[in-house]
Amino acid sequence: MIQEPGYRLNVGLIIINDNGKLLLCKRKNMNSWQFPQGGIDKGETPTKASKRELFEEVGIKSNCVKLVGSMSDWVKYQIPKNSRRNNFVKKGIKGQKQKWFMYRLKKDAEITFENDPDGEFDDFKWVSYWYPLHTIISFKKNVYRKVLNDLSPIFCKELKHD
Repeated sequence: MIQEPGYRLNVGLIIINDNGKLLLCKRKNMNSWQFPQGGIDKGETPTKASKRELFEEVGIKSNCVKLVGSMSDWVKYQIPKNSRRNNFVKKGIKGQKQKWFMYRLKKDAEITFENDPDGEFDDFKWVSYWYPLHTIISFKKNVYRKVLNDLSPIFCKELKHD
C-alpha cells in the first residue's frame, strides 16, 4: 500500500447479487450514482477496510458476502476542485487512490444506510454489469471502465457457478 501525496487511500466495492446484478448507490441529495467506497483507516489493511465499509456504507455484514476477487493494481482519480469536500481541501487531498474488491452476496442482505456516519447515500438499485459506465460522474468514468474491465473475468466466472 503506497501512500501518495494528495491522494486519500480508499477501497471501492462491487457487490453482486444472485441475479448477477451490481449494487449501485445514489449520493444523498444528488442525482449521482456510484459503487460504495470509503477510506482506509490508519493501520487497516485494504481487505479489512473493504469489509468495514461494506457494513458502514450499505449495512452488509461480512458473513453475508464472499470475497470473489480484487484488483492487484491501485487506481486513482482526481476530484475537480469545485467538487472537493471541505475536509479534503483542508487536508490537501486532490483525489483518491483505490483498491477495488468484488463481493458476492451469500444470502439476502438488507441494504441500509443507517450505519454510515457520513450519511452518503439515500437510495440504491441493482444494475447490469456495464450500466455504471453510463451513469457515473465524468471524473470517475476512466476508473470505473478500468475496474469493470479488469474484474469482468471474475464476474463471468461467478455467473458460471450458478
